[in-house]
Amino acid sequence: MIPPLPVAAPRASLLVPLLVGAAVTVAMGVYGRLHTPTGIAVNVAGFSSPQAVKVWLGSGAAAFAVVQLLSALAMWGRLGGFSPSWAGTAHRWSGRIAFLLTVPVAVHCLYALGFADHDLRTLTHSLLGCLFFGAFSTKMLALPRPGLAGWVLPVLGGVVFTVLMGVWLTSSLWYFTTFGVGT
Repeated sequence: MIPPLPVAAPRASLLVPLLVGAAVTVAMGVYGRLHTPTGIAVNVAGFSSPQAVKVWLGSGAAAFAVVQLLSALAMWGRLGGFSPSWAGTAHRWSGRIAFLLTVPVAVHCLYALGFADHDLRTLTHSLLGCLFFGAFSTKMLALPRPGLAGWVLPVLGGVVFTVLMGVWLTSSLWYFTTFGVGT
């Protein structure tokens, strides 16, 4: 009897994570567009306005995203010889914190303001905000899949990072350069 030929390990499919990510992106955009904005916003004591809360939470998320980038580079040995054992833990926790900081911002944006398209900046911001949560969902659903090609997680992480930086540039940086850095 001839032994069976070895079968290559199947590559993990990204179809489901990509479809879920696309659905999250579209659902957020549709909700933001169809929901009548309430104007009622998330506010936190110590801040001058709900907008200030958003830009500071968004800035915190962006700062933790930079920690994500640096810790990922360290984990993958892309920072020369700097690859500490705690890089993975720092990566996971900075990602959790960054995501948690984005949630009240998204709630405020979608519920109080809706999908804005008053000008190119607000349209870009609205599109990137929806895309961020879709890209994040895709990455989180791809993480536990065995057999992924080695480029998949760095690319997904890079997309999440790039989109979040775009959200920050079109909101927090714009706010700071327009109104100042005060609380």
